[in-house]
Amino acid sequence: MADPESKEPVEQPEEDVQGLDEEEQIVLKLKAQDMETFDIQKDIAMMSALIKTMWGGDKSETEIPLPNVKGTILQKVIEYMSYHHKNPPKEIEKPLKSSNMREVVSDWDASFVEVDQEMLFELILAANYMDIKPLLDLTCAKVASMIKGKTPEEIRKRFNIQNDFTPEEEEAVRAENKWAEDS
Repeated sequence: MADPESKEPVEQPEEDVQGLDEEEQIVLKLKAQDMETFDIQKDIAMMSALIKTMWGGDKSETEIPLPNVKGTILQKVIEYMSYHHKNPPKEIEKPLKSSNMREVVSDWDASFVEVDQEMLFELILAANYMDIKPLLDLTCAKVASMIKGKTPEEIRKRFNIQNDFTPEEEEAVRAENKWAEDS
């Protein structure tokens, strides 16, 4: 301690203050169903409400298990979060004004969902499980665009759905829901 009579400056111990830049540099490891791990900056991963909750529960734990998401799908989800971290997606108008996704969302988003049907449905499940609302909205909008303007028969064929109605039951349903076709 310095002498009170002395004009020497008193040295203060340096505090371990974490700056904003250091906070952004925290890297989380997301562990997929197949045990594949992916590094992602914490601030990007916070787009997922599930990850935010899990990390918030124990901030010393940087490995986040995601047992319901396959590695290939998680990689695609991380691509989405990384892009939209600095480019927040715009709200998707409902109902869709067009079955052409490029008229509904950005070119990047439209290209992102140009995937095979199986991957699209896996992305919907992952977005729902990880609680990433904009990704869930985007993937569901893609499915809606695939249905928009199609007949029930075309939809059944597209999604490989068996028709379990008898012709009489189908006619009764059509009659009950005639108002939907008129709008």
